[in-house]
Order: sequence, then C-alpha cells, then structure tokens
Amino acid sequence: MKPTLVVMAAGMGSRYGGIKQIDPVGPGGEALLDYSVYDALRAGFQDVVFIIRKAIEQDFRSFCNGRFAHVPYRIVYQELEDIPKGFPVPPERTKPWGTTHAILRVREVVKGPFAVINADDFYGRNAYEILQSYLSRLPEDSKDFALVGYRLENTLSEHGSVSRGICSVDDEGFLLSVEEYVKIVRQNGRIESIEPSQPGTFTGKEFASMNMFGFTPALFPFLEREFIHFLETEGKDPKAECYIPRVVGKLVRGGEIRVKVLPSTSLWFGITYQADKPLVKERIHQLVASGEYPERLWKQ
Repeated sequence: MKPTLVVMAAGMGSRYGGIKQIDPVGPGGEALLDYSVYDALRAGFQDVVFIIRKAIEQDFRSFCNGRFAHVPYRIVYQELEDIPKGFPVPPERTKPWGTTHAILRVREVVKGPFAVINADDFYGRNAYEILQSYLSRLPEDSKDFALVGYRLENTLSEHGSVSRGICSVDDEGFLLSVEEYVKIVRQNGRIESIEPSQPGTFTGKEFASMNMFGFTPALFPFLEREFIHFLETEGKDPKAECYIPRVVGKLVRGGEIRVKVLPSTSLWFGITYQADKPLVKERIHQLVASGEYPERLWKQ
C-alpha cells in the first residue's frame, strides 16, 4: 500500500520570526510546502493530508488552488477545543497543543502507512524516497516506525537558536532515545544548548529529528493515551505543547515501539528567522539550476 503524506500546517498564516510560512522562495513563486508535496508524489506517495486551523482555511485553500489541482489531498483541522471531554482549555491559551495533538487529528482519515512533516521545512528528494520505501514494506499493524535523521550541524540557523530532537541510536540504527532541546545555537565555535534547565554541548554529528516520521495506524492508540497523560499533567500550562519526538522517545524507552533512523543524504533547510529566507531562496535556486527541480513545479 502506498503511503500518505501528512503535513502539519496548523501554524501557517501566522508569523514566526517575521516570516509568513507560505512566502514564495522558488523562481515560480513556490513555497517550501510546494517542494515537499512535489517530492513526496514523485517518490511514490499516494495522497496528502493537510492539518490546518479553521482560521486560515480561506487563505490556505487559495494557496492550494492552481497548485494542487491534480493532487489528491484532504484537509483536517486542529483546534484548541478538539480535546477529550473533561479537559478545559485554559482561557489564556492561544497556540495549538503541539505535534502529537496534530497527528491525532488525522486518525479518522488515514488508514494505512503515513509520513509526517512540517509545512515549513525543506527535506529533499532522498528523504521522501527512503521513507516511502520503508513504509511501503510495513504491515498496516506494524509497530516498527521510522524517523529521517539529519546531522545536527546541518540543521542550525546562523540567526538564532533552534529546537531539535537529538537522537541516540544503537548499532543496528534503531532509536534508543530522542531528547528535545529547545535552544540550540552555534556560537564561539561550538554547538550547545543555551537553555539553563537543559545545558549541553554537541559535536554536530548527532542525528537530529526534524519532525519527519514514518508511522502506521498502530501509532494512534499510543498517541491518544500519551496526549491524555499530557493534559492531566501539563494541560493547565497555556504554553505547554505535547511534542511528537518526546512521545516517540517515551514509547521507545518503554519497549512499546521500534523506530528505525533513516539517514538522509538530502540537504535540510527551513525558515526559522527572517534572516534565513535569503539563504533558503539561494539554495532553492541552486537546486533548480542543477536540474533537481523545474523552474515551475505546477504547470498550468
């Protein structure tokens, strides 16, 4: 069964670092999301599910019109109120509940193996190819999942700190643990975490999770259980989020799932800060010039 691409786009339309997440970066006005959908389809994914907030639906559908006319896609919503009964939404909370909650929102529409990505990251063709190949061989009830790993040193911004899930793997390439560091920077010739409660120094060769995972529907009962636990323990904090790397790491440590780390030869990049955008545009144009992508992804 060919896998589905699930795109977490609930934050699109808002500004993060001063940049709108669907800003054009390609020669034909393409956003990073365009390249993700293009790469997934040519790698063999069968369809796409976008997770958005209803507040941006009109803008998002306008973005899709003319681009994805021949792409089988669906839209699901991630709203603050979409949580189990008995759990209130803190009045001061404005942001979504996090990536675990986002993935739970596709439970009713995704029935086979699926990949999960961020809408505002560039993962590269090879990443989709290796993930599609892995997922296509999995039984639908498999608890063997996958994570595409990038070297930490190649995922940093020169313009501020980034949040990364740092992975440890065994000799067979299976995930042992993943720890989310929320403020990693390159400074003074070193890569380190500057969050006081989470200090650390890195070589740069560590595998970093960029929220590109491969799952089967067997994941959903685990996510539901862990999200309820999150609401019980952290749900009153208006800024707390239930991150999928943290949940995956917990399930791995408990021996409930296995996760194969798939090293990608693709170049990762994304727009975290406004100053990142010129470099992203330059890299896209270089890939177009090399023949990796056409000048216009979606021919009218």
